[in-house]
Amino acid sequence: MERTLVLIKPDGVCKRLVGEVIERIEKEGFRIVGLKMLSFEEKKAEELYHPHKDKDFFPGLIEFMLTAPSVALVAEGKGVVQRVRELIGERVPEEANTGTIRREYASDGRRNIVHGSDSPGSARREIECLFSPQELYSYQDNYWLESEPG
Repeated sequence: MERTLVLIKPDGVCKRLVGEVIERIEKEGFRIVGLKMLSFEEKKAEELYHPHKDKDFFPGLIEFMLTAPSVALVAEGKGVVQRVRELIGERVPEEANTGTIRREYASDGRRNIVHGSDSPGSARREIECLFSPQELYSYQDNYWLESEPG
């Protein structure tokens, strides 16, 4: 089953949008199989965003990621990478489609609420950067319906 990393950035946490982002992902039918709040250290932020290290926005992005906690989650489901990218919208809010998270809540291209992996390969690398295998779970959506209480 395909997995993707979703990172609710410091501005998303400070604007109290954690529940909103999670709700949108779950309403699409995707499972949350990993979830945690973290405060980035510089080296970990640089590791996560390593593919962008030579871009001019990199230092500002790293600085921004250190300003407040983030919430990292792993979502699972068929086509999750592409669909989550569609839910998030374009990096710059004015370029994002109406109804996307970034169009509705982002301030600009850096303070854009949420990060989503851009490919299955990136998702694997990013998930491994932030989650150990013991922090990821598998379960059936209807498990509780089939088991006896108590």
